[in-house]
Amino acid sequence: MNADAVKVLPGRYCNSLTEYSRFITREVKIGDVPLGGNNPIRIQSMTTTDTMDTIGTVEQSIRMIEAGCEYVRITAPSIKEAQNLAEIKKQLRMRGYNTPLVADIHFTPNAAEVAARIVEKVRVNPGNYADKKRFDQIDYTDAEYRAELERIYQKFAPLVKVCQEYGTAMRIGTNHGSLSDRIMSRYGDTPHGMVESAMEFIRMCENLGYYNLVVSMKSSNPQVMVQAYRLLVETMVAEGMNYPLHLGVTEAGDGEDGRIKSAVGIGTLLEDGLGDTVRVSLTEEPEAEAPVAMALVQRYSARSEAQEATEKTIDHGPWTMDHSHSPYEYKKRDTYEANAFIGGHMVPRVVIDLSQSNLKDPSILNDAGYLYSPVLDKYNMAEQSVDFVYFGDNLPSFTLPGNLKQLYNYDTWLKLANKTLSHPLFTLQQYIAADANRSSALNLVRIKANDIERDEFAALPFDHSLVFVLETDELHGMADQRSFFFKLNEFGLDVPVIVKRSYAFEEVHRPWTMDHEQITNLQLFSATDLGALLVDGFGDGIWIDAPGMPVNIITSTAFGILQATRSRISKTEYISCPSCGRTLFDLMITTQMIRSRTSHLKGLKIGIMGCIVNGPGEMADADYGYVGSGTDKITLYRGKEVVKKNVHADNALDELICIIKEDGNWIEPSQN
Repeated sequence: MNADAVKVLPGRYCNSLTEYSRFITREVKIGDVPLGGNNPIRIQSMTTTDTMDTIGTVEQSIRMIEAGCEYVRITAPSIKEAQNLAEIKKQLRMRGYNTPLVADIHFTPNAAEVAARIVEKVRVNPGNYADKKRFDQIDYTDAEYRAELERIYQKFAPLVKVCQEYGTAMRIGTNHGSLSDRIMSRYGDTPHGMVESAMEFIRMCENLGYYNLVVSMKSSNPQVMVQAYRLLVETMVAEGMNYPLHLGVTEAGDGEDGRIKSAVGIGTLLEDGLGDTVRVSLTEEPEAEAPVAMALVQRYSARSEAQEATEKTIDHGPWTMDHSHSPYEYKKRDTYEANAFIGGHMVPRVVIDLSQSNLKDPSILNDAGYLYSPVLDKYNMAEQSVDFVYFGDNLPSFTLPGNLKQLYNYDTWLKLANKTLSHPLFTLQQYIAADANRSSALNLVRIKANDIERDEFAALPFDHSLVFVLETDELHGMADQRSFFFKLNEFGLDVPVIVKRSYAFEEVHRPWTMDHEQITNLQLFSATDLGALLVDGFGDGIWIDAPGMPVNIITSTAFGILQATRSRISKTEYISCPSCGRTLFDLMITTQMIRSRTSHLKGLKIGIMGCIVNGPGEMADADYGYVGSGTDKITLYRGKEVVKKNVHADNALDELICIIKEDGNWIEPSQN
């Protein structure tokens, strides 16, 4: 397909909401690895070494490249680091690595102008490049605002001219947490503000005849990030632009949380055909980021191959399905409460399949969040305890917890002597035929998106016991399921919906030898498929079906997705930066240390930032912050307020806990 084959119409942010169709952007030259257009979605990451450590940076860059990075970003906080990029580049080229380099710039226009003469691309943050953030609220008149823009233009124009002269590309990278006081004063801490922050700089570039641009809208909150990218595309299209998109969730954290959070944000946009390059920001070694990004991106190769090579503009149909839904703000779909348990204002419920487990052993429920004590013969609920267990056609031979709901296939449920807390799962045809043999409390009906057009659907008896379990076997399953929600709203149906996704992995091993790559893929794929619906307010429950996968992994993944989408909070959230050459302490060790002592503080958000550049801004919605301010020196925050400065790193965590205690937000860890 050529770059002009599909055109997005004004008022839209992607080609289609119901079919996979990649949004075709302008091709940008970045060394020998072009970006955008019909090029593959590129993978990149950022070094964590001191940029003045030439050999260390070169060695780390090589590890990143060999792990799959197609661009390597290196911080240049001052002129000396920018100048040393030449030596780093020379050493890499001498060793046979021609991967384009990207200079990361904050605050320092003079460093950017040096770097732009050396590397293939520079990244500038419009929030702090010739602009300022002091958390000041200023009421600008229109004339004062224009004067500020003119001042920024005068400082920014020299960099643009250097990029033009040297053929250097530029990323205009907006960060949610580092919007300038000027933008914040006029637009607030909003996706609109993020978009306008970037658009101001894009317009300056175009005014100077420079178009070799890439744009990003990063946030540590996947919901904000998704809304900002969508609004950016719509705004660009309205102004005749189609610059490539760099996707990333900033400060995602580490381990399972970092992967799930990244997938919710990045995957949601990839599902809509948006994105030309991906960086997954993990608080881990940078070479660990590339495989995660590759796993996210490679999923769309088959969809691109299946995409119809059409020369026509995508038709308006999918966009007129649901006038009540806005992709630029969160609004949970209105549903009734079924059995006072699911739907309405209830948090999304979690379903786990235990039908193939040893149903003679009550300890199988440990992995579902119900901790069985053989001595006391009782269960204790963990923070992440599921709401439904599915037993299919099999019956457990032990007593179940008194608050755990069970699901059985309809024919098996009919035969149960005691139906307390037990509910039937029907096919569409079974539910219509069941008549008086339904549950008076809760009836779950399996359904697919295209069932809504069938005569059987019209014959459904609707009452407030009904809950749909929405399944799909389509290649582009998220969009298929999203179309079902649009149709429900169009028909005025407020039935609660549990979204079910099924995953099969090759060579599934026994749980104790489960392949790490398979676990990562489950986390990434389910976070994309389910998270993309949840960030738009669709779904009253989730059901991850992954035969052979350990139940504890499925449980943890499900709750991680709900946490990342801010749908249901079950643990402490860490907003942790991925480290770079500006980091002033060992971020990975520090993050694990803080996590080890605070992970029981359910609902708190703690920001852990390596330096003052990414500190106050990137953790903008955190409750508390731990920010490097000098060698072995930490500044502690309560929200955006500095509480203690220059605390020695040996004492900083204890001081942070004291602040949490003073605020009445501390609880002692459970001894269970």
